[in-house]
Amino acid sequence: MIEKSRKVDRLSLELGDITRFMGDAIVNAANESLLGGGGVDGAIHATAGPDLLAECRALHGCATGQAKLTGGYHLSARHVIHAVGPVWYGGTRGEEALLASAYRSCLELAEQYDLRTVAFPAISTGVYGYPLEEATRVALRTILAWLGDHLLPEHVTCMCYNQRTLEMYESVLASLIKEGRNA
Repeated sequence: MIEKSRKVDRLSLELGDITRFMGDAIVNAANESLLGGGGVDGAIHATAGPDLLAECRALHGCATGQAKLTGGYHLSARHVIHAVGPVWYGGTRGEEALLASAYRSCLELAEQYDLRTVAFPAISTGVYGYPLEEATRVALRTILAWLGDHLLPEHVTCMCYNQRTLEMYESVLASLIKEGRNA
């Protein structure tokens, strides 16, 4: 189930299951192996089917802060962008820069492959332990800055898997708008 929430120009915040997003690409909060895991990663691999795992094996992993593109297989989205966010170590190991880089790498791939619609989960906020408010601020600042300078993707959705995450995204977006940071 996907429920519309708040929309600002080319960005929307939605509550729902990212595996059901119908668009050009969904972003997978992947680990460096790209071979599946828990949370959103496991759900995407389970829904996409075994061909996704086979394609991921051929990619030979992905560095933290980077992203790689695959087909979507049995997903509603045509592609999956696998982004590796950082594990949270208290903010002392460059986590903010790595998380911003992961989001930018996804957006770069979207532009490179002419992807018009992309949905992001809250990267690194699950088992990687990145505090939700800080991660949300990095995500939205990075996405808004990109949208202000680029034509693609035409629309970005931040897909929130629960009400708490959606409310955090709404709160942080409202504060960024108030600060005048929405490009």
